[in-house]
Amino acid sequence: MDFTLDEAQQELVGLARQVLGKESTQERLDALDDQHTWLDTALWAQLAEAGVVGAPLAEDVGGGGLGFAAAALVCEQVGAHVAQVPFLETVLTALAIDLLGTAEQRQRYLPGVAAGSSLLTAALTETGREEPTDVAATATRDGDGFHVTGLKTSVPFADVAERVLVPARTADGTVLLLVDPAADGVTLRAGTGTNGTPLFEVELDGAPGELLTAEPDALGWVVDRWLTALAATGLGVSSTALRLSASYTTTREQFGRPVATFQAVGHRLADAYIDVEAIRLTTLHAVWLLDSGLPGRDEARIAKWWASEGGHRVAHAAQHVHGGVGVDTDYQLHRFFTWNKQVEFTLGSAQRQLLTLGASLAAEPV
Repeated sequence: MDFTLDEAQQELVGLARQVLGKESTQERLDALDDQHTWLDTALWAQLAEAGVVGAPLAEDVGGGGLGFAAAALVCEQVGAHVAQVPFLETVLTALAIDLLGTAEQRQRYLPGVAAGSSLLTAALTETGREEPTDVAATATRDGDGFHVTGLKTSVPFADVAERVLVPARTADGTVLLLVDPAADGVTLRAGTGTNGTPLFEVELDGAPGELLTAEPDALGWVVDRWLTALAATGLGVSSTALRLSASYTTTREQFGRPVATFQAVGHRLADAYIDVEAIRLTTLHAVWLLDSGLPGRDEARIAKWWASEGGHRVAHAAQHVHGGVGVDTDYQLHRFFTWNKQVEFTLGSAQRQLLTLGASLAAEPV
């Protein structure tokens, strides 16, 4: 395994860091709060114009052809800057269309994504079902399409997405459908995530769905990559939270010396550093496997566990070493705490990953 980034990946990371570092500032995020809006459409347009949004997609649809690894690397930078853009949701869904869809679907949906004019999302969770591959929604065939019925929860940006990727059960197995959220039979109910992300309950009552694929393990393919991209996002969030903590404790003085020199503070930050590096290693391992076309299901779960559990510890350590300012919602660290919580609970908590990994181990032949 070689996790060294190639030249194109290094350039992409540098470009994403440059755009996000310049634009996703505390002042800009505060301004969005004042406007009572979460989605930074201007920043999204800049990322698309710079080629960051389309970088993972194939070149024939306007992308850069860099694949899943590029998507994960940008997710890390989005997390590091707590940028309020729908990168994971749109690009991971676009990658599913890119690799699992027909030539006509690819040309119809993906150029708009690469150009920044179209958003996509996926409905991967349902009430009472913690495992994303455990689907209750059902679909029945109607000519070339399907009608889908069920209730999906915590669907990001469903109100502005051109299409929602919807897994559903049929008599022949699970299918992935593309559903227009503005179609008849679709009802949206708005909510918000821990970090303010617009999330929607999507009720489907015979809504029309376009078949993306009926391949038996297609949903598992999608979930593996979403979990790994979430871990990459968590890596960025935790890395910056640790950096902010190190900076604060080296400049904040108590009893005539920096608080970083106190043993308890140093130990707490050292533990957080180990957690961040564990998130990094497990995430890069999963990214490398999936990007190489190798089996990486368990590794994706391991990375998500570290991002959830390790990220939880990093978030709390960062707040504690900041003292009272750590819980001040006007201070930038607060955003990193809520983002870590969003990563922790999206698509299953750390406990859920352990249960799934345990079932996987139990299924291995002796």
